[in-house]
Amino acid sequence: QSSENKPNLKKRLFWEYDFDHIDWQQEVSGIIERVIERGTHDEWDELVKYYKKANVIGSLKNDIVFLPDEIIEEVCQYFKLKPNDLLWYTKKQSQRDTGFNPAADE
Repeated sequence: QSSENKPNLKKRLFWEYDFDHIDWQQEVSGIIERVIERGTHDEWDELVKYYKKANVIGSLKNDIVFLPDEIIEEVCQYFKLKPNDLLWYTKKQSQRDTGFNPAADE
C-alpha cells in the first residue's frame, strides 16, 4: 500500500504488527481501538481525517468492546458522546447490573 492509502500514524502504536502490511480498510475497528486507547489527540485527529468522524464514532458505539475506564470521559468529551453511547461502557454497566463478572471465571 502506498502512503496515500493509509493514515499518518506512528509505527509505535502497532509495534507487534508489520506496519507496512496492515490492511487499513479490513482492520478498521481494531485500528480505531488501538489509536483511541494508546494514541494522542493528534492521532485521534488523524483517525477522524482518514476514516471520517461518523465512522470512528460508529466503531466506538457499535464495534469496540474494550476501552480503559480512565479514557472513557476523555473519549466522550472529544467525540461529544455520553458514556452510555459507547458499546464498552454499556456492556460493562449491564454486567455490573446483573452481577456477572467474567474475571471471576479465570
